[in-house]
Amino acid sequence: MMKREVISTTAAPKAIGPYSQAIAAEGKYVFTSGQIALDPTTGQMMGMTAVEQAEQVLRNLQAVLKAAGGSLAHVVKTTVFLQNMNDFAAVNEVYARFFPENPPARSAIAVQALPKGALVEIEAVALVP
Repeated sequence: MMKREVISTTAAPKAIGPYSQAIAAEGKYVFTSGQIALDPTTGQMMGMTAVEQAEQVLRNLQAVLKAAGGSLAHVVKTTVFLQNMNDFAAVNEVYARFFPENPPARSAIAVQALPKGALVEIEAVALVP
């Protein structure tokens, strides 16, 4: 049977639904839930623009990965959800600062809406040693 561990941290926003912040499988692969720009302390949305929200989203993603014993450097795949594809280039600039070398494989998808009116959501798969 596959080993499965729930990853949870107060350094990132708590789940707003029936899901875990992340799951580690077989002790190596970490699958994060999508992160939006919630402040981990207040639960309030941070930022009015996609750029501001992307900054918080990636900080939240860092916190979840840290709780799993990893970092953004361990990410092998991300999926970026954008409420408006016109924000693609601006979000890419933020994303590039968080993944400066050898960025992970990625998909970017425009969606009609995101939880809590978010403009950006990012989920990741990481391979943690």
